[in-house]
Parts: sequence; C-alpha cells; structure tokens
Amino acid sequence: MMFPWKQLILLSFIGCLGGELLLQGPVFIREPSNSIFPVGSEDKKITLNCEARGSPSPHYRWKLNGSDIDMSMEHRYKLNGGNLVVINPNRNWDTGTYQCFATNSLGTIVSREAKLQFAYLENFKTKMRSTVSVREGQGVVLLCGPPPHSGELSYAWIFNEYPSFVEEDSRRFVSQETGHLYISKVEPSDVGNYTCVVTSMVTNARVLGSPTPLVLRSDGVMGEYEPKIEVQFPETLPAAKGSTVKLECFALGNPIPQINWRRSDGLPFSSKIKLRKFSGVLEIPNFQQEDAGSYECIAENSRGKNVARGRLTYYAKPHWVQLINDVEIAVEDSLYWECRASGKPKPSYRWLKNGAALVLEERIQIENGALTISNLSVTDSGMFQCIAENKHGLVYSSAELKVVASAPDFSKNPMKKLVQVQVGSLVSLDCKPKASPRAHSSWKKGDVSVQEHERISLLKDGGLKIANVTKADAGTYTCMAENQFGKANGTTHLVVTEPTRITLAPSNMDVSVGESVILPCQVQHDPLLDIIFTWYFNGALADFKKDGSHFEKVGGSSSGDLMIRNIQLKHSGKYVCMVQTGVDSVSSAADLIVRGSPGPPENVKVDEITDTTAQLSWKEGKDNHSPVTSYSIQARTPFSVGWQTVTTVPEVPPSEVNGGGGSRSELVITWDPVPEELQNGEGFGYVVAFRPLGVTTWIQTVVTSPDTPRYVFRNESIVPYSPYEVKVGVYNNKGEGPFSPVTTVFSAEEEPTVAPSQVSANSLSSSEIEVSWNIIPWKLSNGHLLGYEVRYWNGGGKEESSSKVKVAGNETSARLRGLKSNLAYYTAVRAYNSAGAGPFSATVNVTTKKTPPSQPPGNVVWNATDTKVLLNWEQVKAMENESEVTGYKVFYRTSSQNNVQVLNTNKTSAELLLPIKEDYIIEVKATTDGGDGTSSEQIRIPRITSMDARGSTSAISNVHPMSSYMPIVLFLIVYALW
Repeated sequence: MMFPWKQLILLSFIGCLGGELLLQGPVFIREPSNSIFPVGSEDKKITLNCEARGSPSPHYRWKLNGSDIDMSMEHRYKLNGGNLVVINPNRNWDTGTYQCFATNSLGTIVSREAKLQFAYLENFKTKMRSTVSVREGQGVVLLCGPPPHSGELSYAWIFNEYPSFVEEDSRRFVSQETGHLYISKVEPSDVGNYTCVVTSMVTNARVLGSPTPLVLRSDGVMGEYEPKIEVQFPETLPAAKGSTVKLECFALGNPIPQINWRRSDGLPFSSKIKLRKFSGVLEIPNFQQEDAGSYECIAENSRGKNVARGRLTYYAKPHWVQLINDVEIAVEDSLYWECRASGKPKPSYRWLKNGAALVLEERIQIENGALTISNLSVTDSGMFQCIAENKHGLVYSSAELKVVASAPDFSKNPMKKLVQVQVGSLVSLDCKPKASPRAHSSWKKGDVSVQEHERISLLKDGGLKIANVTKADAGTYTCMAENQFGKANGTTHLVVTEPTRITLAPSNMDVSVGESVILPCQVQHDPLLDIIFTWYFNGALADFKKDGSHFEKVGGSSSGDLMIRNIQLKHSGKYVCMVQTGVDSVSSAADLIVRGSPGPPENVKVDEITDTTAQLSWKEGKDNHSPVTSYSIQARTPFSVGWQTVTTVPEVPPSEVNGGGGSRSELVITWDPVPEELQNGEGFGYVVAFRPLGVTTWIQTVVTSPDTPRYVFRNESIVPYSPYEVKVGVYNNKGEGPFSPVTTVFSAEEEPTVAPSQVSANSLSSSEIEVSWNIIPWKLSNGHLLGYEVRYWNGGGKEESSSKVKVAGNETSARLRGLKSNLAYYTAVRAYNSAGAGPFSATVNVTTKKTPPSQPPGNVVWNATDTKVLLNWEQVKAMENESEVTGYKVFYRTSSQNNVQVLNTNKTSAELLLPIKEDYIIEVKATTDGGDGTSSEQIRIPRITSMDARGSTSAISNVHPMSSYMPIVLFLIVYALW
C-alpha cells in the first residue's frame, strides 16, 4: 500500500513544480451516432466521430460488436484523431454496433453505442404477374411484394404507363406499410395495368415491379355489401416518446365506405392529431404518454359497418434526471455516487470503471443505481460510468474519481493573522488546512496545550471556540494539524478588547427657531482601538459641508458631540450618533423638535356674503410644532385705512364621522357631538347628508338634539353592504355652519345565507375531536366574515343544550376538547358576520376514542455499558374499554436536565446509544389512538464507573445474563448528538 501513496504525492509534487500541469481524465466532446451507409454510394468511406478532451491527451480504440477492431488492417480502418474511418464499407463485414474507448493515464471511458447499417434496394424479380379478374363493384387488393432491401421505403403505383400514377382518394389507397394498392369498389375505368414503384428513402434508388393486369369479369355486377377492413394497424403498437405515429385504415365495400376514427375511452382527440389521405391515415406527432390508449377505426356504408381496434403503448428511452460529477475524496473516506434516469419501462443500472464492468466486493456496492465505496484507497481512482438502460435504449454518465493523499498544508487556506473580539463575546478560530485524509488538529496558546472545559471547545472541523471571552484569553494560538502523511502549523493572534459604551448619549430636545444646541455623544472605548463618530439625520448621512453654517462636530478624541447653530425648522427630525471601531459599533438616537411660528392658512375661500356678513372657510396650515390657539381675521374696504380686525362667529362641524353595521336595510351614521362651547348659540343641531356612491343628489335630514351621536336611515331599497358618501353639518339659530369632509360608510351587511359544506369530524383522542369544513362562498353583500360557530353535543344530551366554539373567519377547522371518551358526539357549523349568523350545516357525528390503558409497562429491565443502554419491558394489554396498544414511547433525560428526549418503537425493547457520563432518568409509556398510557416507574441509571451495569424496576433477581439479550441487538437505535 505504500507505493500508491508515494506515487500520488510525487505527481502532486511535479504539478507544483511545473506550475501548469493539470491532470484531467478523458471527457467526451463528440460521440458516435447511428449511421446508415447507402450501398453503391460514390463515397468509398464512412466516418464515425469520437473526440475527448483530457490531460494528458487521450488515445483511442474501437470495438465492433464487442470485439476490438484491428487497426493494423490499414486497407480497411484508419484513425483520424479519435474518429474511426471505415474504408470501402461492406455490409457483410461492417454492419453492427460500434463503441469508442478514450484513455489517458487517469482512466478510460466508453462512448455510447452507435449502429452502422447499410441501406440498399435490390431489383424485383422479372417474372410476369398474373391477371386479376374482378366484378364491377367488387373490392380488390393488388400486392406489391417489395424486393430485398434495407432502410425505409416509400410506395407508389403506375397506372398503365409512366408517369401516370394512381391518385389516392376515398376509393383508392396505397399502404406505406405493405406497399399494396387497395381499391374499395372497382369501376370500369380501373381496367388496365398496375405497376408497383418502390423508392429507398435513404439512397433515393427506385425500382419497378412487373405490371399486374386488372380486368372485369363478364358474369355481372357485384351487389352492395358491408365494409371489409383490409388495412388495419396492429392490436398492440409500441410508440416512442416524441415520435410521429401513423395508423393506417382502409376498407373494401359497396357503396364506398367512409372512414372515421375515435378513442375507445371516449376522450376527444388533441388538436395536434391530423387525418391524412381522406381519413385513411391517423397521424399523431410528438407522441406523449397521454396519447397512449386504444384507438378505433370505423368503416361504414349503407349496408353496415366494421370496426378495427388497436392499442398504442408508450415507451421512452432512458434520459438522465441526475448525472454523476467529478469528485475528489481523501483516502479512507467513503464515496456515495448516485445517478438517476427516467424512462418507460423503468431503467436498470450498471457501472463501469475504466471501460470495464465494475467488480463488486464487500466495500463496493451498487443499490438502485447508487454506487457506494467505503475505505477508499488511491487504487480506487479512475474514470467511472453509470449506465441506465431499458429495452429501448441506454445512456451513459461519466465522471472521474480522484482519491487523494496529502500532508496538511495551510498555503491555500491560511489562518487569520489577527482576530479582534470584545470581552464577553464568542469567538471561533478556524483551522482548515488542505489535507487528505482530514487532519487531526490540536491547539496551543503560546507553549501551553489548550484543553477543553466549560468555555473552550475543540470543534469537529479542527477549529477552536471560546465562549465568554476574557482579557486572559488574549495571546497567540497555534493549530497543529497532522495526518499519516505529515504535519503543519498555523498561527492566529487573538486580541481581546473592552466593549465600546456610550457614556453620554443624545437626548430628545424641544427648541425654538434661532437657538443653538449641542447633541452629546461621548464614549468609553478600549485604547487599543481607533474610533470613528458618524451622525445620521433622518436616515441620511449628515452633510457637514452642505450644512456647514449650522452643523459642526465638537469634543475630544472620545467625544463626537454635534453642535447645531441658529437652528431652523428644517432641522427637526431624528439624529443618530454611530460609533464604530474595528471590533464593534454602537449607536444612540434622539428626536429634535424645532418649534416656530405657524404657517399661513391654506385654501381660504369666501363661501357666502350677506348685507352684513361674509362666511369664510380655510384649511389649517403647518403649525410647526406649536398648536394654533386662534385665528385673527382682518378685512378692508375701499373706504377703510389699511387692514382692520373684524368680529367672527366660528361654527365647527362634527368630527370622527363614520358608521356602518346595524340591521338589514339600515344605514348607520355616527359622529362625535360638538361641545357646547363651540355651538355658538341656541337652537344647535346637525344636518346629516348622504347619497349612494356615484349618485349626484344628496339626501338630507335634521337631527335636532346637540348630544345625539348617530342617525339610522331605514329603507327596504338599501342594498346590503353598499357604499354611501356621508357628511354631517351643523346649524343654530344664526344659520347653518360647515359640513365635515365627505367620508364613505357602508350600509348594514347581509347575514350569511349558505351553510358550510364538506363538514367532517375526526376523533383525535379519547377527549378531543377536530371538526373541519370548506370556506363558504362569500359575496360582497355579506360584508366581512367574522368567523364560524361550531355547535356540538353528545348522544346522551339534547341539541338545544349544545356547547359552542367560535373561530376566526380564516379558519376551516376547530378542535373540541375536554370530551368524554368512547362517546358519540354530534356537531354542525355555521358562519356569522355583524348582521347575524347563517344556517347550520348538516349534522355529522363521530365517536371519541377509548381511553389509553391504565396498566403501565411492567418489569422494565435495563443493561448499561459506557456507551449504550439496553431496555426490555412487559407488553401492555388493553382492557375491553381501552384503546389498543399501537407502540411504546421511551422518555429519557439526564438527571441534571429537564429536556426530555423521546424514542418511539412498536416493540417491547429498545437500545439507546447514550454516553453514560452522568445519571439518566428513563420511563416507558404505551401509545394508543386514544393517547399515551400510564407511565412506568422511573428508572435511574447511575453513571457508569465499571465496565457495565444492570438493573430493573423489580427485584434484581429478574436481571438476565447479557448473553440472553444477544438476539435483540437489532432493536431500534437512536443516535443522539452530544
């Protein structure tokens, strides 16, 4: 075993020295394909393509029908690169299946199979054909009988002399399957000589048979008769996926039969199906699985009908679903390679290594197309091919397995030179050298070996993890990686710093325009770290250049205070101080409110003018964070001197105008009443205006009570849950005031009219039932579905005294809990909204399950080693009124933890793989459809100090020798991660 290691290491060394040498197994670029060679062609050779890339460049050899081709026969074969040139091809010697083999120092791959066939068409025999004598009105078949040939043919018939060809119609048909000419009903004009013309579709060669004379008999005309189908397709015809299928059907008969097609299963034809040659040919292009089935040809005339039937079956050559890819694995590791292909029938699989069948042994196994090789060695390297095949074809997938062996090397993945972390944080130091097999890693801090404890963990990937880092953890850490081929070291310097803290943070401030403020941002940080202060204003980086006349950073090295001079309204917003070091970052935010004089009122309008008054309205302008306390209105006339303040009488409209709900045929409108101090006089009331959305005319009504908060309009014409535009105005003895803004309110909803469908009930346990249903169809007039109400009662109770459960409208199931065991329950469901509830569904019933067994698993016996625990217990037998036992649950935990793990099994025994480093608590319960049964007594398995230990929940005399447990080694095993 030493020689392969040294050889591989030497190759790797040469690759490093050369700098450009990259070894690669052969990969096909071009493969041979099926070919047909026309016999008699002027071309005296045929080339089968084969080209592969690889390093070093591959060399080639070929096989014909499984035997090596002798390339020394230069008068017959020549290699052009990887292409095989067959000189003066001969159908007797060169017909068959060819495969190309490409080989370099890394292995061999085999091409797909390619068939070489020879197309030829010989002459008809020269003997004369007998005269065919028929009655007028009789049907006739003229036989062609093509000469010896290879390759696809086409057929035609000459009538009397060339170039007068028989024209096909509903009476005459030339089969491209047999070559025969069929005449369903002979007429006097059909008398003459008929010659079959056969053409090779490959060579275009054409040969003519001897003429067949057709004459009429003199003993009268043939009477009418029912159709006789002479051309029909096979009872079973396999068809390939994607192929074009043509079914022929033609009948003799008098009168001339009409041909129709249909599927036996009654399904309609897809649009791609075409009828050719006056319905004599049914053509199905791009054949797919759904096209398979039984087809019928119906030939019918006035005397009767006949039917021909046949079944098209679908098949597909294998095609890849999952290919294999090149893989590089370390020695002693395991390989799992899976290839998958689809096809009909289902493909089978076989594997090749370097062009030959893979030899299976104990560590090399194939199952369902997947290849597994355990304990890899360098000699396993090579080119592998997975072959998927069925009776219609096969496909190849190729990949290289490279098994490598090398000493640890940090050059491609060096360790970080410096790692900076905070006190109290978690840090992971990576150690991932390139090594095959994977290196074993150990760590040193300085010259002292690092050992695992509660804060320090040695990771499976070779890394080192330190939790809750302290200053004492700082230092130089060295990872020492080693495998059987050598060792290497990598070093990381860990710097531990104190976390950065903001000691004086900015706080929310409320200032007036023109003031100057300082937003403090002062920190305490580790002196080893550089610090950067950054300010953000309303989510964007503060621009100290653009706003330099207002923004300025002030303070020392540990301070990033922000001064804002001559503050303006535009400086209102959120300020964030971000403090960053090379290890961490902290931030703090503050809201700055800048108050100033209010902005001007907007959209000022004069709504009404009388002899002595003018009514004005406007919208509030910006208050600039200072609530508006009052408005001053000034006016002037041509006769006044300047603007003068005038007397005003404000009237305020109601706020919070809304509505909705109520009973059917109602429109409910609500608002907040206007306080008495804003009513401005006696006789205060409300004007309620509303109209259907889209209507121009308002409907108005008066509510005289100033304290009334709602108005209900009732009318049978109101459509449920329809939108209305609504506004509410005010008036007093002085006149009408303004209206509130228009808002949209919906009329009352219509209660659901449909009951939920597909209601079903399922017993989950002895005390719980789940009821499910389909969402009811919902319409706009129903408004918003609030939910579903589930009513239920037991067989001994009455429907009127039933219990109820409600669920939200997006739910389609509800669980009923706290029920009695083994008892029939009845349930029904209905939907509801704000208008009320709809009808109940049909009542369904279900019986709760029996209670679980009261008997606990008895005589629990355990046997423990330092790595596993074997358990055995007596079977629990359910009483007649209890649920049948379906299995068992094993609950186990360490004595220091509350986290319980569970193993499910259908046996009365189990094996737990547990490191017995501390006490374990174990108990067993039977499981049933009605829930879990009574728990066994708790078992405490003490920490193992000797080789093994045993015990049970009963007397120690019940413990059996270890040998008696050997037959139960195949118990269900749980692998726990620790």
